[in-house]
Amino acid sequence: MAREKMREAGTLGVDATIKSARGEREFASGDRIIFLRNERGLGVKNGTLGTVAMASAQRMAVRTDGGREVAFDTKDYAHIDHGYAATIHKAQGMTVDRAHVLATPGMDSHSAYVAMSRHCDGLALHYGRDDFADQSKLVRTLSRERGKDMAGDYKPEQAFAELRGISFRERIMEIVRQVPEKTKSIFGNFRPQARQLEPIPTLASTQSEQRRAVERYARALGDIGTMQAQGLPVLPHQKAALEKAGKALDASRPHAAADLAKALHRRPELIAEAAGGRSQEAMRAMSQEAAVRTDPTLRSERFVRDWQQLSTARKQLEQQGDRAGAAHVSTKQNELAKTLERDPQVEGLLRGKPRELGIDPKPERSIANELTATLSRERTRDLGMGL
Repeated sequence: MAREKMREAGTLGVDATIKSARGEREFASGDRIIFLRNERGLGVKNGTLGTVAMASAQRMAVRTDGGREVAFDTKDYAHIDHGYAATIHKAQGMTVDRAHVLATPGMDSHSAYVAMSRHCDGLALHYGRDDFADQSKLVRTLSRERGKDMAGDYKPEQAFAELRGISFRERIMEIVRQVPEKTKSIFGNFRPQARQLEPIPTLASTQSEQRRAVERYARALGDIGTMQAQGLPVLPHQKAALEKAGKALDASRPHAAADLAKALHRRPELIAEAAGGRSQEAMRAMSQEAAVRTDPTLRSERFVRDWQQLSTARKQLEQQGDRAGAAHVSTKQNELAKTLERDPQVEGLLRGKPRELGIDPKPERSIANELTATLSRERTRDLGMGL
C-alpha cells in the first residue's frame, strides 16, 4: 500500500524485476529499500535503510539513510527487500526521523519499547479494532511483562533504559495512553479503485520533463515578482507562462504545481536557483510539500513550528516597540489558526500539544478559537503594558 501511494504520487521510476534472496521483487528509483545481510565491501549491515537511485535487473544504486552512495550487481548481492516497513526485531538499532508503529496482540512492554524508541522527531501508534476492542486493552497488552519471551533480543535496550531510571512498563503505559481513541490508519484515505493500467513513461523522460517544468515555473514566477516589486502591472504573456508551466507540472504529477507554489512561497530563495537551472533543491522542496499535504502528522508538526516562530517574532517586535510589525505578525497568526477550520485531522492532533502552542484548551472550544483567544489576550496585555 505504501509503494502504491508512492506510485500514484509519481515519485517512483520504471520498475525493474530483480531476483532477490526472498524471491522476485519490483524496484524503481525512489523506492525505499532495506539490506538484509552484512556486507563489509559495500559498507551495509543487516537492517540498513536507503532509497533507490537507479534500478535494473542487473545492477542497483542506492543512497543509504546515512548518506552513503552504494552500487552493486544484483548477482553478487541480492539480500534486499522493500524498506517501507520492518519487523520490530529487524528495526532494533535503527534511527529514523518519524516512525509508524502497528500494534499487534503479540507485543509486550519490551517489544513496544523497542518499536516506540526508533524515532527522533515523531511517532504514530496505530491499532486495529479487530485486535483491540478499546484503548484499555491496548494499554494492557503493550505494557505487560513477558521477560522470558525473546529476553536476549531486548536485553541491551532494557539495560540502556534502566540505567537511566526508565521502567519499560510505566513508560509504555504513559505513551500508549496518549494515543487518540479515534486513531486514523496510516493510509486512512486509501480506497482501492479499479482502473485501467496505463504505460509508465521512462524515468529519464519523466524526471527531465518535470525538471524543465519546475524551471519554467520558477522563471515565470520570478518575472511576475520583478514586475510587482517595481509597481508595474503583470503582463498577459507572463501570466500565461506561469499557467502553462503549472499545467505541465500537474501533467507529471497531480497537485505538483500547488506543491511547488507552496515550496517557493516558504523558501523564496529557491526561485532564482531554479530559474537559473539549479532546480534540484526546488524539486526536493516540492516533494516535501506533497508529503506534508498528505500526512496530517507532518502538517501538525509544521503548524507547531510556524506558530512558535511567529510567536517569537511578534514578541520581539513588541519588545522593540514596533506595534505595526507586531500587528502584522498577529494577523498572520490569526490566518494560520483559521486554516485549522479546514483541517480537522490536524485540529485533533494539536489537542495533544497544548504546551507547544502555549494554550490551555477547553473541550468545548476548538483549537483555532483557543489560539485566537489566547493571541488576543496576549496582545491586549502587551498593549496595556505600553509595549
